[in-house]
Amino acid sequence: MAGNVKEIITLEEDRKVQEYSEKLRALRADGVTKINDCRIEIASIRKNKLISEEDRAKRIQALNAEIAAAKEVEARNRAEIASLSKEAVRYVNGISKDIEAAVNAKQDKRMAGAKAYYEKEVADIRKAGAEREEAVRAQLSGGDPQMLRSELEICRYELKSALFDAKSRYTDQLDKAKAAKHQAFVDHIQKNRELRNGKSAFGEDMRMKWKNFVRNFTPSSFFLANGLYIAIVIFFIVCIIAAPLRGSGNLLSLPNIFTILEQASTRMFYALGVAGLILLAGTDLSIGRMVALGSVTTGLILHPGMNIVSLFGMPTWDFSAIPMGMRVIMALLLAVVLCVFFSAVAGFFTARFKMHPFISTMANQLIIYGMLFYGTSGTPVGSIDSGIRSLIGGRWTLGVLNGQLITFPKLIIPAIIAIIIAWLIWNKTTFGKNMYAVGGNAEAAAVSGISVFWVTLGVFIMAGVFYGCGSFLEAFRANASAGTGQGYEMDAIAACVVGGISFNGGIGKIGGAALGVIIFTSLTYCLTFLGIDTNLQFVFKGFIILAAVSLDSIKYLKKK
Repeated sequence: MAGNVKEIITLEEDRKVQEYSEKLRALRADGVTKINDCRIEIASIRKNKLISEEDRAKRIQALNAEIAAAKEVEARNRAEIASLSKEAVRYVNGISKDIEAAVNAKQDKRMAGAKAYYEKEVADIRKAGAEREEAVRAQLSGGDPQMLRSELEICRYELKSALFDAKSRYTDQLDKAKAAKHQAFVDHIQKNRELRNGKSAFGEDMRMKWKNFVRNFTPSSFFLANGLYIAIVIFFIVCIIAAPLRGSGNLLSLPNIFTILEQASTRMFYALGVAGLILLAGTDLSIGRMVALGSVTTGLILHPGMNIVSLFGMPTWDFSAIPMGMRVIMALLLAVVLCVFFSAVAGFFTARFKMHPFISTMANQLIIYGMLFYGTSGTPVGSIDSGIRSLIGGRWTLGVLNGQLITFPKLIIPAIIAIIIAWLIWNKTTFGKNMYAVGGNAEAAAVSGISVFWVTLGVFIMAGVFYGCGSFLEAFRANASAGTGQGYEMDAIAACVVGGISFNGGIGKIGGAALGVIIFTSLTYCLTFLGIDTNLQFVFKGFIILAAVSLDSIKYLKKK
């Protein structure tokens, strides 16, 4: 093997690896490869508007027949492919160890040579610089002092420039050597994936991520990316230590954790909604009013008996004659429809007239605010039916732990479902990919055939759905009124920014938004638990928002 390594530069040049690849390609050609090719062609035919419906149906039918035949071939060759693939991967793993060792040894020698040359070059540059300064001093020692200082400054500037150029050449050599070592490892992993027909292995993926992390790690970039989270973790540790000292009790108890998650559950919907708008480099100032709109609607419909609020001066309503199941569905649908309507209006003005979401959603905020206070006179709608409140917004009893009754909030379940749905939309749909494209560069997205108008409007409508569901559930936590949700827009936006969704657009993950909600809710709960004045809590939140946006802006500027 060692003798063979000297002849091999890459895995592609090994004859046995070539044989394995050719055999696997031949076995897959009329099976899985054919299936994939046919499916791609079917997708292309369906998108082609120049093909008649009759011709399209015939061609798709023919391709489906080819897929059926290919599946039979794939089934016959499956066992042989699996066996040959495992054998090939084992061989590649074995030979790659020697190849990577040979590459590493060669590049280590190259790096050592580059270091020795750099040290000698630096010594020579410094010596030449010192000699030149000495010559200048000797030549101008009796002349104009100003001219002497000027010439010496030129000498020192040229010395720094020469040292900088030498350092740049040395760094370039090191980077090339490190890249060659990394590429040997990448070639190994990529070849294994090719032999498995594109399938990756968990262990290989973890090794690849670790190698990439180590290769790209620098203290400055690490603290730039994680400095805020480190500061927040330190803050939480201080709170955990300080709570018992202040006589507040154990902050990390299970009831406290469940309370934090319950408070975060409804706010999760608002963050998931506005996250899409921030991904498009926008925002939404109307979230709090949307919450009030949906909560008041839900409260009116689910109130037991005659309502106490006369909406817009009309006679009070009594929905108790309608079956509770129908009332719940009606409340949810109305909350969603109303939020979607107002969100879509803001989205239309943003998409059609290029109006910044700050303006369109601020207008929404004012309209909804005025309508709610005028329509309800600011009177709370009262509590909803206790039975349905317990069924949807209550808690399950888990038992007693350390003398404490442990209950699990039911509102956590819909929040988890919302996160999963949002993740699927963002990561597994064409719409989600288009969101990233429009957020990253709307003009480039339009050139590539993406409808910026419909993507923007779609994101606003999606946000409205999340707001409607969240506002429906909000009514199960407190008595709804026109003032419900005050300031929720700031918490939702801040949670997204803390979670890594960039205000510059096109960057962020749904998991970051969810994590940001939990962090921000935990922060508020910790401060309240320690007895910190509510007004001071706004100060803490303000500093966190400033830090998060500043770090995001620095990262954006560095990428430019």
